[in-house]
Amino acid sequence: MGLAALALPLLALPAAAQERPLFIPQRDVAVTYRVTSGEAAGRELRMAWLAGPGKLRIDAPGAPGWSVVDQKAKRMLVVMDQQRAFLEVPSQGGPGGFALPDEPAAQARFTRGGSATIAGHRCTLWRYEEGQARGEACLTEDGVMLRSSGAQGRHSGAVEAVAVEYGPQDPARFAPPAGYRSMQLPDGLALPGGKPPGR
Repeated sequence: MGLAALALPLLALPAAAQERPLFIPQRDVAVTYRVTSGEAAGRELRMAWLAGPGKLRIDAPGAPGWSVVDQKAKRMLVVMDQQRAFLEVPSQGGPGGFALPDEPAAQARFTRGGSATIAGHRCTLWRYEEGQARGEACLTEDGVMLRSSGAQGRHSGAVEAVAVEYGPQDPARFAPPAGYRSMQLPDGLALPGGKPPGR
């Protein structure tokens, strides 16, 4: 499982209606995470949030490129630097759609726990439960995830922040570089975690 594929489900944390933590950063921030379980344990990935337009950039060392999740447009941009090309993938509702972090399910249960200090920042522990999914996350008051672990069926994962840097993010880093060409997914194909058209 790729680092981005591991991280995205952990970001889509459900919350109960009666007590709902912020789970998307409310201001610009860049966070370096380390995977703490599974085959990818020890590897790192960097996530940067452009809070105003609701965009998340994901960089995984060793990957052929990077990706941007557009929360408001429900799309993912996948940039491949070696090919100087990019793909735009819709949310799972469309052909080739990808499962993007979204609003938490109303039926999910979320329980506040204690607190912790991770990467120099305080966060509140929340245990969540939705269907077969179970897990725990530590979130700051302004919506930054500092630690998360969860399991659903045969899939599980855990990440923890090792560096947090608040500050303005360059909007140009959340768009395709100039001169890159747009590509389309071939018919019948989907990115990992997505579904082929017509399914």
